[in-house]
Amino acid sequence: MNANVYQHFRKDEHPFIDSVGDWLEQVESQYAPYLTDFLDPRQAYILETLIRQDSELEFQFYGGYEQAERTRCLIYPDYYQPKQEDFEIELVEIVYPVKFSTLSHGKVLGTLVNTGIKREYFGDIISDGERWQVFLAKEIANFVSVQVEKIGKISVRLEPRKYTELILPKDDWTHERTTISSLRLDNLISSVYNISRQRSKQLIESGKVKVNWTENTRPDFLVDLLDIVSIRGFGRIQIQELEGKTKKDKFRLLLGVLRK
Repeated sequence: MNANVYQHFRKDEHPFIDSVGDWLEQVESQYAPYLTDFLDPRQAYILETLIRQDSELEFQFYGGYEQAERTRCLIYPDYYQPKQEDFEIELVEIVYPVKFSTLSHGKVLGTLVNTGIKREYFGDIISDGERWQVFLAKEIANFVSVQVEKIGKISVRLEPRKYTELILPKDDWTHERTTISSLRLDNLISSVYNISRQRSKQLIESGKVKVNWTENTRPDFLVDLLDIVSIRGFGRIQIQELEGKTKKDKFRLLLGVLRK
């Protein structure tokens, strides 16, 4: 990878940039497609930036359905024609006693991660308010289906579904434009959810905030394009566009916001 590529990204993203370099090299040397694990939107953005800068290769993202947040990327030489099955994604439904229990995104994710499988093998977890479905990397789908018999105290079964049985996810993201004085994590949270900077700092330092699905305890962490910030008890924020600065040097942002 070209050395000055690194300066555009955060230090903790450098190992990911190195991986992308390896993938591109592999496709170029073997002249055959390469399929990534599931990427979050920020990783997908970095990958796309690097491919466009650095190579003639083609690429396509797919996460199992149109609006998928987490996607796998197929990187391939120009002769190759990708098909849906190349992405090796399995759809499974969580069958549970709907009348007597409720599931939540956090509980489902916690259970999946507790099987010992890395987060990169799971795509989106979707729900229409009652039914729950998960996208899994094909190579671990059987293992996970056998392993997961309970979510919390609720007995469940994971059953494969065809894409024609995909539920319509209920999503209450709203688009909001805002201007903020800095891209610090504590500043973003306090301005979007209208809470004091102090309160927002406490939430971050006590481990209630994740950036791109990883706990982040630094109030001064600077958010960037396509980051997804989850705040336990409040909801989620996605930085959808950085729209430049105002005359007073504030940042203009387009956000996706999910309020609990």
